[in-house]
Amino acid sequence: MWLGTAAVNLAVAVMLGAFGAHGLKHTASAQQLQWWFTATQYFFWHALGLLALGVLARVMPSFAVKMPFCLLQLGLIIFCGSLYLMALGFPRWLGAITPVGGILMIIGWLMLAWLAFKQ
Repeated sequence: MWLGTAAVNLAVAVMLGAFGAHGLKHTASAQQLQWWFTATQYFFWHALGLLALGVLARVMPSFAVKMPFCLLQLGLIIFCGSLYLMALGFPRWLGAITPVGGILMIIGWLMLAWLAFKQ
């Protein structure tokens, strides 16, 4: 499940990156393109992190990756999703929830670190 979710995230990141590069370049403002670029960068990097967690879960089944994985996935959806929506012209107040996603991602990575040190 973990590897599959990570792979889907990576595929979606490629699609959204391509859409931003080709579909939005003539219609979006510079600010909107920057939001899209930021979301795509975070999406790719965290999807790769999720892929690593999926591999870790396979190699070390006793290592509990469920909570960090879920926090990272939820954070990714909130952080990147709010930026993507703003880049598509949705209200800028969505930017108020973007940090919630970032905080969830930070907590996910810190939880992984705690679990690793504890192991």
